[in-house]
Amino acid sequence: MNKDPKMNYTDIDSTMTFEKLNQWGFNCIRLGVIWDGVEPNPGVYNEKYLDKLEKSVTLASHNGLYVLLDMHQDLYGVSFGEGNTSLGDGAPKWATLTENLPHVKGQIWSESYLISPAVQKAFDNFWANKPASDGIGVQDHYASMWQHVAKRFADNKAVIGFDIMNEPFNGTQGTNLLPLILSEYATLFAEETGKVLSENEVMNIWSDEDTRFEALSRLQSAEKYARIFDKAKNMNQQFEKTALQSMYQKVGNAIREVDTTHILFLEHSYFGNMGISSGIEPVRSRNGNPDPLVAYAGHGYDLLVDTKNYDSQSDSRVELIFSRINETSARINVPVLVGEWGAFSGNSEAVTSSVQFITGLFERFGLSNTYWAYYTGIEKDAYFIHALVRPYPQYIGGKLKEYGFNHETGLFNCSWEESPLIKASTVIYIPDLERLIRDSIKLTPAGNACNIISIKDSKSGYLIIPVTGDSVIRKAEFKLAITDTSISPGDKADM
Repeated sequence: MNKDPKMNYTDIDSTMTFEKLNQWGFNCIRLGVIWDGVEPNPGVYNEKYLDKLEKSVTLASHNGLYVLLDMHQDLYGVSFGEGNTSLGDGAPKWATLTENLPHVKGQIWSESYLISPAVQKAFDNFWANKPASDGIGVQDHYASMWQHVAKRFADNKAVIGFDIMNEPFNGTQGTNLLPLILSEYATLFAEETGKVLSENEVMNIWSDEDTRFEALSRLQSAEKYARIFDKAKNMNQQFEKTALQSMYQKVGNAIREVDTTHILFLEHSYFGNMGISSGIEPVRSRNGNPDPLVAYAGHGYDLLVDTKNYDSQSDSRVELIFSRINETSARINVPVLVGEWGAFSGNSEAVTSSVQFITGLFERFGLSNTYWAYYTGIEKDAYFIHALVRPYPQYIGGKLKEYGFNHETGLFNCSWEESPLIKASTVIYIPDLERLIRDSIKLTPAGNACNIISIKDSKSGYLIIPVTGDSVIRKAEFKLAITDTSISPGDKADM
């Protein structure tokens, strides 16, 4: 499935969609906001667009969903969204300063980040805060636009926070990272085969979908993969620590003038998606201390995303990517919500296995996440049924210690620390109450009797576990009956 930018717009506002998401166990969605929609002309805000956004937030809230507002961009702005092979969204045309450089499209839409001079120059001028036609810097406009959005939602308790920019790209500087990566790959290739590749040969290998797949087959181990991509770490972190950090601070300052209660979500750069360790830091409050309401919204995708070979992604590469996100979280001491991952579709057994592996990583590392992305018919795909939708603790009446679900045995475990100060129950989502083996439910210490509540018009429901009122480590365990996850011949024919 293509990680299509069109799939993140704010037109997913039907009551039926949000009802389904609630039934499937989601309790938070990442909802796209487009700068071009908010500010179609310099300093002029489209309140009707924000009304529509607010309507979506309200509908989500009515269906038990919290909302993360994501200021989304793909290929910088809408100027690069014309045509069918290179999709763009984000900045309005008036804020897209390309200096008349040409736009170049790649075999895969995202390749334009690396090969389009127009996209790169637009980012360069954004990071440099070059003045728009009204004499105000485009980045200053961006901060003011965010302030306007934040003011609209400052008192909205359904919104958990603001994702300041989707996958920020380095600009022209980003093109300097690729030669470092490719050069190290050529060195590895020579070590393993004895053949020395020219610069053009290496570039051709990585520019073609089929030969790139062959190249990545040499990088199945996390050690080799890290060796190649870590060559670009210092240069990428230099961008994150300077231009990106400065923008985050500017936007954070603007938001905090009108909103002090919502979380500011920071992403690593575009290259962090592939597992390069990030150099970002929390934004700071006016007093110079780290803002206490900051979270890390890192993204993670195997490099086969958007290609026909995505079914063959490497678990070891993916584990490295999310372990790096976990390490950055520990370094800067902020929680993680993985804002994007996945982009899967279909009934492939390999995809189902991959999703089970990734959700297992999230459980092991304690990472929250929002899946990319909802699409019509997702509930019919095998990976969704047998991997993505699973038991998990939606709300914890205390501090979560660990949890996990074993897809092979159907066993769910969860432990948390309760406190006399906390009165709220722990709520565990169960995707199919008919599969719940009720005699298998074990609570320690037992406490008050737990309740099972079904979700309207679905087989799913919740296990509600009241607090004990003591300072104690609680544990919950239960089993779900195993269902057949094999793919029928008819399903395979439809793939």
